[in-house]
Amino acid sequence: MSVTPQPAMPKCWRVESKPHKFCPGCGHGLVLKCLGEAIDELGIQDRVVFGCDIGCSLLSWDFFNCDSVQTHHGRTTPVMTGIKRANPDLICIAYMGDGGGYAIGVGGIVNAAARNEKVTVILANNTLYAMTGGQMSPTTMPGQKVETAPYGRDPEATGMPTQGPEMIAAITGAGAYVARGTMANLRQLKSYIKKALQNQIEGNGFSFVEALSACPTNWRTNAEKTWEFIEKEMPKYYKVGELKNPFEAKKEAQQNG
Repeated sequence: MSVTPQPAMPKCWRVESKPHKFCPGCGHGLVLKCLGEAIDELGIQDRVVFGCDIGCSLLSWDFFNCDSVQTHHGRTTPVMTGIKRANPDLICIAYMGDGGGYAIGVGGIVNAAARNEKVTVILANNTLYAMTGGQMSPTTMPGQKVETAPYGRDPEATGMPTQGPEMIAAITGAGAYVARGTMANLRQLKSYIKKALQNQIEGNGFSFVEALSACPTNWRTNAEKTWEFIEKEMPKYYKVGELKNPFEAKKEAQQNG
């Protein structure tokens, strides 16, 4: 009897914690797979400290075979900053959702970015507060229906959604790396995460990657509608691509010099 081979897990994943605890269809597992493969390819597992926030992202606390810490809500970036300053040889990764990064944690991210802290922040954007029931978050899109906006988000009443990478790109220095990827294009997302880690390895500056992520549980979507939203609707407002790339800037400077 033939046995179907199982897809290979990243080597730095902790096998004992799999299958993971995220809901079926959740994007966190795919974002974390990209992170795991990037860590493997860079050969930095023994140097990584992984910090996760409260919310759905807390379910990643035992994802990797590396040092990890679960922080208070919204405090992941400052904790990783402190660890990095105490031991600059470590590769410090802060992992969070849009609530932990753009709501309660926005002060930590903004100030770390402004100071050009040598850490890497990865933020999964699924447009709502997922673990607490699907309420409106800073990234809920205009007109999107959620628990606390059953008729759709009204920008006149609640403001426009947070454009995180655009904000970070505007306040960081030349050494920062800033990008927005999507779980709909894992090869591209992994390349962005890998560059963000390489940027920290080289000591250039703050590194930030937002990943567009799915939450079919709270979106109340089937597989077809989930992919339609993640592939077609979200990119209309959240443009995918690199906003700041010091590697390209350095290459252009060398060519023009």
